Amino acid sequence: MLLRSEKCNIGQIFCKGSLGLEPDFKFPLENVTIAQGRDATFTCVVNNLGGYRVSGDSATARVAWIKADTKAILAIHEHVITNNARLSVTHNDYNTWTLSIRGVKREDRGQYMCQVNTDPMKMQTAFLEVVIPPDIVYEETSGDMMVPEGGAAKLVCKARGYPPPRIVWRREDGGDLISRGGPQGKTKVSSLEGEIVNLTKVTRSEMGAYLCIAANGVPPSVSKRIMLHVHFHPLVQVPNQLVGAPTGTDVNLQCHVEASPKAINYWTRENGEMIITNDKYQMSEISNSAYSVQMRLIVHNIQDTDMGGYKCISKNSIGDAEGTIRLYKMELPYLKSRVEDTETNYVETNDVRSSLQGPLREGGHRTEDADFLGGRPSPATSCRVTPHAIFLLTALALAC
Repeated sequence: MLLRSEKCNIGQIFCKGSLGLEPDFKFPLENVTIAQGRDATFTCVVNNLGGYRVSGDSATARVAWIKADTKAILAIHEHVITNNARLSVTHNDYNTWTLSIRGVKREDRGQYMCQVNTDPMKMQTAFLEVVIPPDIVYEETSGDMMVPEGGAAKLVCKARGYPPPRIVWRREDGGDLISRGGPQGKTKVSSLEGEIVNLTKVTRSEMGAYLCIAANGVPPSVSKRIMLHVHFHPLVQVPNQLVGAPTGTDVNLQCHVEASPKAINYWTRENGEMIITNDKYQMSEISNSAYSVQMRLIVHNIQDTDMGGYKCISKNSIGDAEGTIRLYKMELPYLKSRVEDTETNYVETNDVRSSLQGPLREGGHRTEDADFLGGRPSPATSCRVTPHAIFLLTALALAC
C-alpha cells in the first residue's frame, strides 16, 4: 500500500510520512508477568519501516516506546528519553526494537505501547504485571506464646505480596487443629485458612509448633513457626505400684511424668533419702513428647535392705506431684518348684519302700526283691503277707 505525506497533528509524536510502503507489525506485543527485582523485556517487530519517509525529511519513520497509562515517552528509535537508568532500547538494524527494564519495581506495572508514525498512527500495546513473592510481616505476626491449660490463644499471621497472599495454618507435627467456637462444636481439621486462629479451652495435647504458611503463586512460599506453650502442674502416673524381685537381681522401676514448664524430676526412698546415681542406682529419663517423660530407676543387685518404698517426684514452677512404688522380696518360682518336687519324690519313694519291706512268705525273706526295690534284706521273722503288699507287687509285675 502506498502513502502520501500530509501534515502533522498536535499531540501526535510522529508526522505522517512521504510516499512509501506502509509499515506493519509482524507479531503482536506480548504481555509480560515478572517477579519484582527481575528484568523485563518487550519486543516490537515492524516490517517495511525502512521504506516509509517522514514528511519534509529524507529520514525513515521511527519507532517510539510510550508508557500508555501515564502518556510518558520512554524512548524513540535507539534513544531513551525518560530519566530512568533502568530502561534501555536496542535495535537489530533490521525490524526489531526491544525495550528492557532492569530490576523491575512495583511502579513499573502498567500498559506499554510500541508506536510507529504512519497515517493513521499504528501502535500495539502490552501489559507489564509485576508480581511480588509473599513476605511475612513480622511486626504484625504473633511470636511464641504461653497460655495456662484451659485458657485461650490467639494466633495472628500477616503477610504482604502481590497478588495478596493466602495464609494457611498447620501443626508442625502433623496433628489436628481443634476448633471449639463454631456452630458444630468441637471440630478437628488438618489446616485452617485465614490470618487469625482462635484456640479456646486449650489442652496440653495442643502444645507444640504451629506453622503460618503464606503463598500467592509466586515462588517461594514463606512460613513462620510459632511455638505454643501450655502450662500445667506436674502429673505422675505409676504403671506398677507393687514390684517383686528376688535378691541378687536388678529391678527396673518406672514413672510417667507430664509437666509444663519442664519439671525437675528425682527419686527418693520412702524415708526421704534422695537417690543419686552410683554403682547401686542408675537413673534415666526418656522424652515421649514436649511435656511427657518416662522416669526410670534401676536398682542393681537388690538385697533385703533395698526392699521398701521408692518415690518418683516431679516439681515445676506451678506445682509438684509424686508417685510411690513398693519393692518386695519374692522367690523365683522355678527354684521353689524344684525343691518341692524333690521333697515329694523322696517321701513317695520311702512310702513304697516301707510297704515292701519284710518277707513275702512265712518263715523266710526274699533278698532279691528287697535289693530290687532299693531296700535292705530284713532278718527272718515269722509274719504274714499283707494284702497291701501283694497288691503293690502285682502292680509292679504288670508294669514290667
